[in-house]
Amino acid sequence: MKLYDIRDPRFAVYGRIVEGYDFSELISIMKKKTIPDAIAYVASDPELESLPVFRKFEDHFYGQSAAELGYCMGHNDRLNGLEYHRGSEVNVAAADYIVMVGKLQDLEPGMRYDTEKAEAFYVTEGMAVEFYATTLHYCACNVREEGYAHATFLPRGTNTPLDPGFKAVTDEDRALIAKNKWLIAHPDGGQDEAVPIGLYGPNWTIADLEDNRS
Repeated sequence: MKLYDIRDPRFAVYGRIVEGYDFSELISIMKKKTIPDAIAYVASDPELESLPVFRKFEDHFYGQSAAELGYCMGHNDRLNGLEYHRGSEVNVAAADYIVMVGKLQDLEPGMRYDTEKAEAFYVTEGMAVEFYATTLHYCACNVREEGYAHATFLPRGTNTPLDPGFKAVTDEDRALIAKNKWLIAHPDGGQDEAVPIGLYGPNWTIADLEDNRS
């Protein structure tokens, strides 16, 4: 798998760089958080949501609809799974990271996906990246020994527990493991047994990547 810079034109089908917002205070707070050895995810962080940029982003980027601001950080070096949401996700990098993505349009019947179609992109600290609702993605991979860290904007309620009594009917339903979070796993991805296996092909690691950045 080739590794591209996030500014490469081929990323345009997956998302875009978000500009016009001052994320400096947000990044400063993120850099004070302790990055764990594993992966930590918080959907909604009150400290981050108290920042003026959160309200501005909610009003303008999300068009005055309810959003949440949390974070994801830790250590990871492989694909493991792919997820999607109904609505864009925006990650603000507090450290460099690599993200592997795919197209929802390439999802096959039965929630199957060939990882040979995935692509990898390098994101530099300080960048804000929008991932479209049609973009398959999952946990970032760290490129620094201390780990990766990014703040995460999403529609309010995303990645929170499902309401009790939800019953899966379709294959897609079975991949709904949290509100607005459809996830399929690689058989070698170490996911919870409740996550359906849907990825086939290599479980790519950052060691597999051929650096194609110019």
